[in-house]
Amino acid sequence: MASAQSLRCLVRPTRPIAAPRIPSSFATTSTAVAAFSTTSAASAVNPPAIKSRSSLSGPAKKNYKKGVAAPVNVKKPGPGERKAFRKRIQLSNNSALPVSGLAVLEAGTMLREDMAGQVVGIPNDVVDQLRTLQAFKPTQSWGLFRQPHMLVRRKTVEVMNRLREASDKKTALKMVLTGSRLSGKSVMLLKTMSYALQNGWVAIHIPEGQDLTNGHTEYSPIPDTEPMQFAQPVYTLKLLQNILKANQKVLASLKTEKDWSRLANVNKGDTLADLVASCKESEYAWPTLEALWTELTLPGRPPVLFTLDGLSHVNKLSEYRDPSFNQVHAHDLTLIGMFFDALSGKKALPNGGAIIAATSESNNSPHPSQNLVLAQLEAGQAGQPIPQPDAYGRHDNRIYDGLKNSRVVRLEGVSKKEARALMEYWGASGMVKGVVDHRTVSEKWTLAGHGLVGEMERAALLTLKL
Repeated sequence: MASAQSLRCLVRPTRPIAAPRIPSSFATTSTAVAAFSTTSAASAVNPPAIKSRSSLSGPAKKNYKKGVAAPVNVKKPGPGERKAFRKRIQLSNNSALPVSGLAVLEAGTMLREDMAGQVVGIPNDVVDQLRTLQAFKPTQSWGLFRQPHMLVRRKTVEVMNRLREASDKKTALKMVLTGSRLSGKSVMLLKTMSYALQNGWVAIHIPEGQDLTNGHTEYSPIPDTEPMQFAQPVYTLKLLQNILKANQKVLASLKTEKDWSRLANVNKGDTLADLVASCKESEYAWPTLEALWTELTLPGRPPVLFTLDGLSHVNKLSEYRDPSFNQVHAHDLTLIGMFFDALSGKKALPNGGAIIAATSESNNSPHPSQNLVLAQLEAGQAGQPIPQPDAYGRHDNRIYDGLKNSRVVRLEGVSKKEARALMEYWGASGMVKGVVDHRTVSEKWTLAGHGLVGEMERAALLTLKL
């Protein structure tokens, strides 16, 4: 066992060890040996307190390279600026070359068979109306060219002749546009609105069905309705303002045939433009839209075009809740209910018109019931066997009732002739470099999945998009 004396030898001394004496016989010089110590005695007993960066004197040490400028504080974008930049729509490009000899869209241009496969320009007044109706999408390539243009496809001529037939026979055209992604369904809706605006129709457009069902806008229950219906006053007020601005000339020429003085300061004989303009508060928006719809469906009125983009989002349970906290079906929202009443035939259009919905593959909400109904309608039109529902699946009968009277029009790729006309316009605008010949057109047409217009834009114009 170690003794206390031996353990004491291992303890570190608190005083410096005296330098050993060197005999004079071995010393060559008189050198003093310093004491062995790593710290002073005072520091060992009382170590200094650790100071913070703020208590130290002198400038802070720079840990970046010399000659490189220090980072500059940038002002952050304000609320909504990022979304506004992302959703901006540019319809002209002054750097693009003007194309001479381009046909201008007129009332009967898209009805003619000889116009199939040609590019036409949209007049400025129609562009303003389409912008008001929010017919243009921020993902489309309008901002690359001098002015908005459109390709008249063979399907375009077919759809426009169906619109004319509905107007002549005073019937309602009920149509659903479907097809592959980037096949031009939203642009086809834009073409139908252009035709309606130039032929004296009243155009109403819901640009995104998702905006009505995702729970991002205010809603309120309508009393004494069974099942309970819900209005969306703020969205409806904005929709009324867009309807008035886009259809100002037509609505100003129509007189009211009913007395709406209880609703607004509008008497019998005032114009429909006065009726819509009288709505200043969101709480009166839905009753005003009901009154406008009632007036438009009276005999002797012009045809009505009612369009909606994003069909799958309005055929499901919405993100809204009723007083019992149950999810509200999208068809119980009054705007969507009005659209499906017209699409199913429950609400007649005695003056003719069209109710057109378009599916979206880019922003799609999978819905088996809708897919089944569209497949059954398409098979029936082609004379093929009708697909049967899954015996163990759950299907929504309300969707079937809303779509069962519709005609399905499938849009796919354009022909090589139509693709060449489109690429020649791109080349004349200075957007496509090189010669546009048969080989170039065939290459882009094949890369685009046999002529999908959106894929052709990606293949030819992708490097130009900002």
